[in-house]
Amino acid sequence: MRARKPVVSLLAVAVAVLPLLVGCGAASTADPTSATATPAPSSVVAVPTGPTVTVPGLDETAAGTSSASSATRSTTVSSPAKTTATSSERATTVPPKSSTVDVTTTVTVPPPTPSTSKAAEPPATQHSTTSQPPSTTKAPVSTKQNSGGTMTRKVVVIDPGHNGQNNAHPEIITQQVPAGFGEMKDCNTTGTETRDGYTESLFNWKTALLLKEKLEAKGITVIMTRDSNDGVGPCVNERAAVGNDNNADAVVSIHGDGDLHESVHGFYVMTAERAPAGAAMAAESHRLATDIRDGLVGDGSTPSNSLGDNGLWQRSDLSGLNLSMRPTVMLEMGNMKSATDAGPMTSAAGQDKYAAGIAAGVVAFLVNGG
Repeated sequence: MRARKPVVSLLAVAVAVLPLLVGCGAASTADPTSATATPAPSSVVAVPTGPTVTVPGLDETAAGTSSASSATRSTTVSSPAKTTATSSERATTVPPKSSTVDVTTTVTVPPPTPSTSKAAEPPATQHSTTSQPPSTTKAPVSTKQNSGGTMTRKVVVIDPGHNGQNNAHPEIITQQVPAGFGEMKDCNTTGTETRDGYTESLFNWKTALLLKEKLEAKGITVIMTRDSNDGVGPCVNERAAVGNDNNADAVVSIHGDGDLHESVHGFYVMTAERAPAGAAMAAESHRLATDIRDGLVGDGSTPSNSLGDNGLWQRSDLSGLNLSMRPTVMLEMGNMKSATDAGPMTSAAGQDKYAAGIAAGVVAFLVNGG
């Protein structure tokens, strides 16, 4: 009896320990996902989890758009470390050495690359690659448009020669003023007239008003050197200053000739022979003269039959040309002493035809680079 007593004691101990072993085995097979939803009792030790990672492509599939809790995950815990996923990641625990994660189907996790090593970020804002022309705040004075359209930011100075009261104030118009190249001349002159007394100053004024209207219809800014035909002056140097001070794209001075030979008729366009603003500006003046000559011919006017060369003439003695720093021409629209020219020069229809021809030439000049 003394020899069998230890056997009974060992059996009793085994019976007592067996339930505990069974309980420990049950705890080790519990679903890890239930531990994340409901806190474990204080008597059970929580199983440490490995680091959370983001599975590339998982968030973009239709099956994974509802929530992380709706997918079934089978993971193996092998690392005690634990991290918290960002709001744009799925809180999925993946074994460090496992290459698959079970989310109802098996997904192969690709090796980390520089583009997937960071947490997922919202798509970058897309910027348009269409270049917008910079805001144009320093646009040039001249803006080219086609001859049939509207031109903006063009400046044309129209100088109607002489004035209606010049003949009544010789004390003013005979004053000496600078005439260019160190020379001095009379402030202005009276101008000529037809044999019937129709004054040049009136013809110049009316034709200038019609030209102004036609150019403004194109959107061109027009500046006149005088505002009526019942004043005196201004002097030739003051007229030239209007074009210079306003950086005019073109200056057109309108006159009528008074050649006593009635056989002389037709128009001509004059430019400065001595090029006061240099060769480049002289070339622009010549181009303006050519375009106006062509515009007048195209509208039915005839170049002079004896003065100039095919409607063009360079002069060295005209103050308005010698003082101008801008593209400038002076027009003699016809011989007011000739019956051939006096008729159209004194009629509204003739004046309008002259204005239309000049306007066509000015617009051609501006469109082609003026």
